[in-house]
Amino acid sequence: QVQMAESGGGSVQPGGSLRLSCAINGHTGRVGWFRQAPGKEREGVAAIDRTDYSLVANSVKGRFTISQDRAKNTVFLQMNSLKPDDTALYYCAASRIMRSPIREADFYGWGPGTQVTVSS
Repeated sequence: QVQMAESGGGSVQPGGSLRLSCAINGHTGRVGWFRQAPGKEREGVAAIDRTDYSLVANSVKGRFTISQDRAKNTVFLQMNSLKPDDTALYYCAASRIMRSPIREADFYGWGPGTQVTVSS
């Protein structure tokens, strides 16, 4: 059974940074990060596979980076130059495929999420 646990969310001012972590149990394949703001659809943000091949959504490209520590089975999302529009609940999930765009339907084993709030 796949279990994902996100952490690292919080409140920051515009221009600030956060690093999210996704601790993974029961899965060693592809992992993705998603976010969902109030009243909006869940959006794929980034994904990574075991070879470190990664995908990043255009909306965050150049600001967000996905990485992993295979020894700890943990995937990270480094978020820089944060904007108020980045405010959302951030989730990680597992997948068996890797394709662009990052589709919610390709992922499973969703964690409970970690809240990111960007405001002044």
